[in-house]
Amino acid sequence: MPEISVVIPTYNEKENIGILIKNIGDALSGIAYEIIIVDDSSPDGTGDVVLAEANAGHPVRLITKHKKEGIGAALRVGYEACTTRIIASTDADLSFNAQDLRKLYDAIVGGLDMVVGTRHSKGSFYETPNRTIWTKHMVSVVGNRVLKLLTGIPLDDFSGNFRAFTKKTWNLIQTTENTNTLLFETILKAYVKGCSIGQIPVSFHDRRFGS
Repeated sequence: MPEISVVIPTYNEKENIGILIKNIGDALSGIAYEIIIVDDSSPDGTGDVVLAEANAGHPVRLITKHKKEGIGAALRVGYEACTTRIIASTDADLSFNAQDLRKLYDAIVGGLDMVVGTRHSKGSFYETPNRTIWTKHMVSVVGNRVLKLLTGIPLDDFSGNFRAFTKKTWNLIQTTENTNTLLFETILKAYVKGCSIGQIPVSFHDRRFGS
């Protein structure tokens, strides 16, 4: 029986998803895990790659959504499909380092109800190979500082899809957002419910494949 589920929303990630599935396997070696891919009917064959990885023996499940509603809707479908004690999620584009999943897992096992991977605190790394990405980075920094100030929640990154929480925590909150606003909504509602929330610094890299 898996102890942790890793939920990954996908749309046209054919070049990345096979690599990520293997990277997660390496990162969670020795831990009973499963990967749940929620694909928005990608026309590039992402689902076919996932099924091939499943047939090759990787503990991966494919959920195909026939209506493209946004990353929040896809994450909710994946989270609801989890039956494990611990739920984690990450992006499919290899921007986050799969090895950092072990840190998320350890934090939850250590007693936290939710832990967020932060790209904007001491010890983190955010790759900015060009001016466009640097600007995106600065917008993210400022936006997250504003959210921290307004909410009083002691976190540096509310908008990254790299986090873990207990199934009990997920069942405690009722989310409604379908866009990436769900990432903030889950933190806010867990905080209001009195859940213990922490953060760990992580590495964030620019996309290599796809767009």
